[in-house]
Amino acid sequence: MDLGSVHHYRIDWIASFVAVARHGSFSAAAKTLYRSQPRVSSHVAALERLVGRRLVDRSVQPATLTPEGRGLLPHAEEILRRLDLMAQSAEGAVCGTVRLGCYPSVAAYLYPRAVRALRAAYPRVRLVLHEGPSLELGEQLVDGGVDLAVRPLHPLVSSDRVANRVLWREPLVAVFRADHPLAGAAEVALAQTVTQPVISIGESDDGHSRQYETNLAFANLGLRPVISERTNQPQTLISLVRHGLGVGVTNALAMTTADTEGVALVPIRDAGCERAVATWWRTGEESPAVAAVRECLDRLPGPTWPWTASAGRAPSASRIAAFASER
Repeated sequence: MDLGSVHHYRIDWIASFVAVARHGSFSAAAKTLYRSQPRVSSHVAALERLVGRRLVDRSVQPATLTPEGRGLLPHAEEILRRLDLMAQSAEGAVCGTVRLGCYPSVAAYLYPRAVRALRAAYPRVRLVLHEGPSLELGEQLVDGGVDLAVRPLHPLVSSDRVANRVLWREPLVAVFRADHPLAGAAEVALAQTVTQPVISIGESDDGHSRQYETNLAFANLGLRPVISERTNQPQTLISLVRHGLGVGVTNALAMTTADTEGVALVPIRDAGCERAVATWWRTGEESPAVAAVRECLDRLPGPTWPWTASAGRAPSASRIAAFASER
């Protein structure tokens, strides 16, 4: 943009042109703007001289825009709209664009609800989704790539420039193939998942897999599972379980936002087997728009889970052993 040429465009010229276009006559535009008709006419004429094109056809009644005027009108209207937003911001109205980072299952569950809540409470704040894995979201938050992130507490973000507030806690779940003896159980102990290879959260080469909740849960209970696969994609984990490659252990929301046909979700009952999901933000002076989004996120209800206490009776040890031997 050539900033040196911008000062030639006067806002009152643009406002008069838009008013004439909207109301179809110079007299009606003058009444709307509380100006005299000659003043409005002179504004439009001055704008026409500046752009070097006739914008309004004065030979017909009511006055109509020329093709050039119709082409210029959306830009003129956008200038006035932006000025209105700037004035509201200066007057204290909360407005702006906030980049919200979410990992996939939170994006599916939380983001649509956040957009609706924000539109109701702060209609001039716009939310933009940045989707990615938890580790990447932490890095983007520290580097300024996103303004807020909704991600788990683990793996931790290695920076003293960020803070967090827990939104909800969700259980870890075992993901069994539909024909597994434990598929109908009301709940299981984490130790019952290690009789087969385990498919868990993380990536094999990310160097942070031991920091995920599943790995911490195994370690806290002194369990040493055979981790056959790691994935951060819920649908991939389900497919691996469905094809008999192991038992899945992951967070509940990841599974309840995916297609679970052919598998069963069973909550893990051991204490500490859970994921804490939090809003993360950079510390320091906080933008009013970011604070507004955080407020809306805090008010949203946490997710609910599909299982109930009325699940089927736990299978016998002999049936479990028989199933394991078949694998």
